Amino acid sequence: MITGARAPRTTELAQGDAFARLCADRGLLFGGDYNPEQWPREVWQEDVALMERAGVTFVTVGVFSWSTLEPEPGAREWAWLDEVLDLLHGHGIAVDLATPTASPPPWLGILHPETLPVDRDGVRLAAGSRNQFAPSARAYRDAALRIATDLAERYAAHPAVRMWHVGNEFGQVDYGDEAARAFRAWLREKYGSIAALNEAWDTRVWSQGYRDFDDIVPPRRAPYLLNPAQTLDFHRFTSDELRECFREQRDAIRRAGATQPITTNLMGFFPLVDGWSWAGDLDVIADDQYPDPAVPDSPQKVALVQDLARSLGQGRPWLLMEQAASAVSWRPHNLPKSPARMRLDSLQAIARGADGVCFFQWRQARAGAERFHSAMLPHAGADTDAFRGVERLGADLARLRPVVGSRVDARVAILFDWQGWWAGSEPARPTMRHDTIEQLERWHGALWRRGIATDIVPPGADLSRYEVVLVSHSYVIEDDAADRLRRAAAAGARLVIGPFSGVADAHGAILTGRSPVPLRDLIGASGEEWVGLPDDGVALSFRPGEPVPTTARASILAERLRTDGAEVLATFAEGELAGRPAVTRNDRVWYLAAVVSEDVLAAVLDAALAGVSGAVPDPPQGLEAVRRGDALFLLNHGDAAADIEVPSGSEDLLTGQRTSRRATVAPGEAMVLIERRTT
Repeated sequence: MITGARAPRTTELAQGDAFARLCADRGLLFGGDYNPEQWPREVWQEDVALMERAGVTFVTVGVFSWSTLEPEPGAREWAWLDEVLDLLHGHGIAVDLATPTASPPPWLGILHPETLPVDRDGVRLAAGSRNQFAPSARAYRDAALRIATDLAERYAAHPAVRMWHVGNEFGQVDYGDEAARAFRAWLREKYGSIAALNEAWDTRVWSQGYRDFDDIVPPRRAPYLLNPAQTLDFHRFTSDELRECFREQRDAIRRAGATQPITTNLMGFFPLVDGWSWAGDLDVIADDQYPDPAVPDSPQKVALVQDLARSLGQGRPWLLMEQAASAVSWRPHNLPKSPARMRLDSLQAIARGADGVCFFQWRQARAGAERFHSAMLPHAGADTDAFRGVERLGADLARLRPVVGSRVDARVAILFDWQGWWAGSEPARPTMRHDTIEQLERWHGALWRRGIATDIVPPGADLSRYEVVLVSHSYVIEDDAADRLRRAAAAGARLVIGPFSGVADAHGAILTGRSPVPLRDLIGASGEEWVGLPDDGVALSFRPGEPVPTTARASILAERLRTDGAEVLATFAEGELAGRPAVTRNDRVWYLAAVVSEDVLAAVLDAALAGVSGAVPDPPQGLEAVRRGDALFLLNHGDAAADIEVPSGSEDLLTGQRTSRRATVAPGEAMVLIERRTT
């Protein structure tokens, strides 16, 4: 499948169930990347003793071990890995065994320079870092397949190995000749003829008509803007090509007889991989998350990423594969997490559906590029606040075993599509200030503050189970997606649609006619022009009887709109759009013809969400409330104690204490409440 759309789920049910069985057996998984090859053997014994002390149950081994396993072509050094796996198994620690293919050894690039990636400027990148491979290079793919096959044949039946981890953070992009060859083959399969491609890309613009597929190259550096249809297809190709790298190694592991779940670590809203198209290939969704402690609203933003991870797995429990125990080393200025913040971040992932939390990495590296990246066991050793925080978290996760396998039930959905994001991020738009992810974060944040659970869904998904559907920004809305929205509204769901949605077709070409072309019957209004707004925005005026927000402004981008039957709730109060509709309502469908201020967005969402209850009524500022199964998670990200009404007689799983009708959650603390019925 090369379209980049959501792929059908191809894994066998028994393999997907293997993750559930692992968690049912071990409880919530807890651990991190373990790199014993970087340390002398005498350290390994200390490691496993401290892992047991901290409650570690699960570690990833071998992610960056290719040059250790294969120091020269064809050589195999298994003895150290045999010893490590036996040692971990002897101490009751399960292993997620990685194929080491994310970081090829230097000899591969020296012997096969075509395996090294080329950037947009035509510069071939060198070995000496990581990710230095061209995904389309057959020499790389063959070498990766050989080491993955040998690894699986040796360890598929090892009792320590309970999961397989293919590669690491897939996201490599190549513009070289190997990529060009594969891109042409991908285009031939998709379009069939060069005439069909020229029509789809509309290459008559700027005299870009191609005579043959062999004339096409990746979107390399050019004198000016590139054809957006070409760059959109290259995004799709890159994601698909990386997925083929994953599939080749996954299939090799299966052929070796492995029955454990197989996954790789995604990276949330990462721009180079279409998570919807990958999700069906992963037995469990695993995700890496590194919220910045310096950003005040990072708990809100990472909650969105966690909702995405859960949604990619169609609601099933997922795995937080990587996070930082304290500071990272790759930002220009790195603020540490306190042990309390590290604990709260981890519990937040559990609240939003994770059945395990892991870190990069177990023992802090003393050398190499990540020597200042924090770890569960820091340079200073176990007699540290950081390690005591790890021990506390391990004990907490053991107490939360009752939530294993349970789900978060959401009645609100937000549409998000990687392909629409790609198409809507091209240059030469009405404004470069309108950002898909920024708008998604704003709308999701409004739900987060209300304690309302939210699923992230792709356009075209079944919406029948949702009471409210939000479209913060969906640049591409094809006919099937528009039809799903209509059916949802007809069935009684309430919809809120944001500006600059339904703009283009699947090739990025603008839909002609009054906008949004696929939705104008649904919203009961239509536009003729998108308008960039002044830096200080413009005021909005609400009709009599409507609640008037405090600031009521619009900024960034608006639409010259007319009503075609919808009620006008607010108009632009100034500027060239004065008197034009800004917010409309057509029965159950609200439309925002501009990027509106937070209070206007809140007022519209309040109306659309009427009757949709959060996990708790009116949560105090900074308190995150999530219901997962029978458990109510209360996480205080604020600076003040949060006092809240809770079910009387509930037990806090973290402390074993029962609550009265009200509970107080201290700053930086959490409660996980379950109602205990007495007989």
